[in-house]
This record gives sequence, C-alpha cells and structure tokens, in this order.
Amino acid sequence: MRLLQYNNDGEFSLTQFFDDIPIPQYAILSHRWGSQEVTFQDMIEGKGTSKAGFGKIRFCGEQARRDGWQYFWVDTCCIDKSSSAELSEAINSMFSWYKNSAVCYVFMDDVIEHKDLVRSKWFTRGWTLQELIAPSDVVFYNSLSNPLGTKETLQDVITSITGIHSKFLLGADLETASIAKKMSWAAKRTTTRVEDVAYSLFGIFEH
Repeated sequence: MRLLQYNNDGEFSLTQFFDDIPIPQYAILSHRWGSQEVTFQDMIEGKGTSKAGFGKIRFCGEQARRDGWQYFWVDTCCIDKSSSAELSEAINSMFSWYKNSAVCYVFMDDVIEHKDLVRSKWFTRGWTLQELIAPSDVVFYNSLSNPLGTKETLQDVITSITGIHSKFLLGADLETASIAKKMSWAAKRTTTRVEDVAYSLFGIFEH
C-alpha cells in the first residue's frame, strides 16, 4: 500500500509499505472523480498542482494533519494504474483499505448546505457504496471543505437517500444482509466503466 505524507515544507511525498512493514494509521478520501485528477505519475514527476483535482488532495492532507494523522490515501494518485498487477490488487483490497482507515473524509463537491445532501451525485456512484459502509469513522465535507456531519449524526438522512439500514451504516455484520438487500443498495448507482459495476461490489459481497 502506498500512502501520502504532508511534509513540513508544504509538499506531498509518497511512501510505499510492503507486506513486511506494518501500515501506520491513515486518513482516506472518498470523492467523485473529475476530468482533471492528479495521477500517480503526476506525483512522481512533481506535477499536477495546477489540476483541479489537486485541491482535494490538499484538503485531505491538511485535514488529516489537523486531526493528528501523519499519512493519508487518495485513490487518484496512490495507485500506479499503468501496472495491471497493482491495479488488480487495489481493486481487490479497496474495501479493506477503507475499512482499516482511521477516518474517511467524504468530499462532496456539489454540496454547500445540508439541504443539498439529498441531491449529491456522490450517492449515485458505484465505488462510493463501499466507501460509505466500510469505514467506521466517516466525516462529510462540503465543497468549501466545511464539515457537514458524520455517518453517525447523519444516519437518518443517509438511510433515506440510500435505503441502507442504519445498523449496516454503523458496523453491523454485512453477512446478515441478504443478497437482494445488497443489490438494492447498488441498484441506482453507476460507474464510468461497465466492468467497475462488479468490481465496486467485491467487498460488499465478500462480507
């Protein structure tokens, strides 16, 4: 697993943790992908700061540091997608990476006020289903990087939007949810690539 670190000079660096190295606690980002995301190659080459997606990385790093976490993870730039082996491992590990995070920050770029939550496209994306369920600590932020609430404090609103019973939002064993119920959670969600429909549900159906 590869993690980002916010250095004292304001720059970001990547550190890879191999199987024999314990992974430190980390914050993780959940978001919708846009057209100008910062890639792994951008990070390696020291580029990408002018891309629109860099703002989300900076937000995650700054929030993690405020919360006392040295490391954080963002899917756009922590995975080398030019490596089919690494991409495959990431797809299979995604649920556990979110589950094992110290905190998940949900960045909602189409939300300003609480009333906008019900219309957020974040709730319509395939990958964000497991990003909502897997972590125990989820904090939602609006497009101005201001907190909207947590998965616990917003559970009634989230349940009304997603149809996911609050007990599963708050950590109940997913094995107790029927296949039909899990499929209903994903029914109205979409992914950019057709094959990602199945990939994004790996973690949900393995638990």
